[in-house]
Amino acid sequence: MNLHAVTAEDAFVHLEPLTSAHRDDLRAACNADTDVWTSLYPISWAGAHFDPCWDWLAGEVAAGRYIAHAVIAGGRCGGMTCYLNIDRRHGVVEIGGTYYRPDWRGGPVNPAAKRLMIANAFTAGARRVVFRIDAINARSRAAVSKLGAQFEGILRQDMITWTGRIRDTAVYSILADEWPAVRAGLDGRLLGLGGAT
Repeated sequence: MNLHAVTAEDAFVHLEPLTSAHRDDLRAACNADTDVWTSLYPISWAGAHFDPCWDWLAGEVAAGRYIAHAVIAGGRCGGMTCYLNIDRRHGVVEIGGTYYRPDWRGGPVNPAAKRLMIANAFTAGARRVVFRIDAINARSRAAVSKLGAQFEGILRQDMITWTGRIRDTAVYSILADEWPAVRAGLDGRLLGLGGAT
């Protein structure tokens, strides 16, 4: 698997490597919903947490453990999404570290961004694309299911979040031989939302 950052766009979003040029817009997006960080995320990017998280992510990117992307719509960065747990030898990659400002949720931004991310991963030679979601995050679990990913099960007491809550993690995946059917479904869905792929 020869995986690199995505620079791509469709009718709804533009993805590009996350850089310092996106920092202020991403900070504003992360501060637009401070409650979600407490209830659903393993770490917080809100308020005083933003700068340490930014520095941590920059270190993960520099070490090759993450490939971080800015999600841009309407000319502004309003979120991020990443490749992580990159296993080049076995062709496995996770898509995660995803956050969107509240007014982007429930519309075309997530399926459009995920369409670009998943396509890039399989084009790069991935065999398996994985999603790991907090088991109590019903909205994100529904969104990943709607993408066409298969539910694999729950990792019980998988991690401790920054608030001290013990998190169970729901695992979903898409395999390379499933991607053509998943892609067709996503393309039809995006076309119905007024976009072309």
